[in-house]
Amino acid sequence: MGVVILLVMAAGVAAMLTRKLPTAFALVLLGVVIAFVAGAPLTGENSVLDTVLQEGAPALAATMIAILLGSWLGRLLDETGIAGTLVRKIVEFGGDRPVVVALGVLAVSTLVGTVTGSAPAAMLAGIIGIPAMIAVGIPKVTAAGTILMGIAAGMPFELPIWQFFSTALELPVPTVRGFVLKLFPFALAAAVLFVLVETRRRGVEHAWSLKSASAKPASRREQLGDAPWYALLTPVVPLVLALGLEVAILPSMLAGVLFALVTTTRPRDMNKRLLRTLYGSFEVAAAPIVLFVAIGILLAAVKLPGAVESLEPLVKAVSPQNPVLFVLVFTLLVPLCLYRGPLNVYGLGAGIAGVLIAAGIYPAVAVLGLATSYNQVFGVADPTSTQTVWSAQYAGTTPQQVMLRTLPYVWAVALGGLCVTAATYL
Repeated sequence: MGVVILLVMAAGVAAMLTRKLPTAFALVLLGVVIAFVAGAPLTGENSVLDTVLQEGAPALAATMIAILLGSWLGRLLDETGIAGTLVRKIVEFGGDRPVVVALGVLAVSTLVGTVTGSAPAAMLAGIIGIPAMIAVGIPKVTAAGTILMGIAAGMPFELPIWQFFSTALELPVPTVRGFVLKLFPFALAAAVLFVLVETRRRGVEHAWSLKSASAKPASRREQLGDAPWYALLTPVVPLVLALGLEVAILPSMLAGVLFALVTTTRPRDMNKRLLRTLYGSFEVAAAPIVLFVAIGILLAAVKLPGAVESLEPLVKAVSPQNPVLFVLVFTLLVPLCLYRGPLNVYGLGAGIAGVLIAAGIYPAVAVLGLATSYNQVFGVADPTSTQTVWSAQYAGTTPQQVMLRTLPYVWAVALGGLCVTAATYL
């Protein structure tokens, strides 16, 4: 039976890779089929309808709300000009020094990456940052990669990420926070190294020789005036509350929303801006929320007793227990989290993580280390991720070129995370 479940998973991966089915639809279908193969009844305890669909769909509800709040805060950073002001100030400070401009945009991208992820984060930092970098001679691929490496450096501080791994792996938020913060030095070092190495290795390309984003007309975002200096502290507010004062994740993010509103908006305009940005955030958050519904269904399916019993001997046979082998094997498997592969935590990788925990193959904290290390790679180098596609296209290059340039750096970040995992939890 375990072999059949693995074949079903392989078919699901094939459907996602060939784009025969959208990822969310494929995960739901996988969950239902796995449940039936595992011998789950249609209704009742540990059943397809009541357990997998009814209980699985809202299982990650806290994460969905965190994603929505992050998108709301991102819309406010955009509409109020906070993000644009941060980038403009950095560019003005850097002048015509390419490395200084790139490091400044990297810093802003890191800050934005603590608030929200995916394409919205790339847009907040990149709409002004990418043309500015290209204008001072930074190659297009390096400009796009700088935005992505910055977002990934901020990812360990992204509150919705904490909530997702806490709920999906059934770990306390402090445990999740404690590990993902260990990834920050690796991610930051890789990001800075990327800028320093790539800007020198590729040399300076004159803006007049490029058909680049800098030639595009100014958008509404670029025409916004500067936000007040104190409003620029908005991205830090949720972090101070959640990390420094240990306030719960959702209230911390709501506080960031309110701070952005109060510091940038006249009282008579607050209601309109609140509603407009909230409704706009649903457009941004819709896709990840649907994905998290599907992940919840898949997690419920692979945790069914029949699925665990069938998969445990197979998974245990191929899972390295020696810490050194653990690091070597899972470092070599890093590419399997790309192109929506089987180790992508926002796809089938979530199901595999559930199996590893439910079957007792690894401690939940070790699976956390594995999943978050891979997530650092996916967030930068996956040519199918929305932030990679947007950044590459806006800079005038391709996601595949960005992947080839950034992959060695984020692969090293994953290696660092896996070494910490093996040394701490195995």
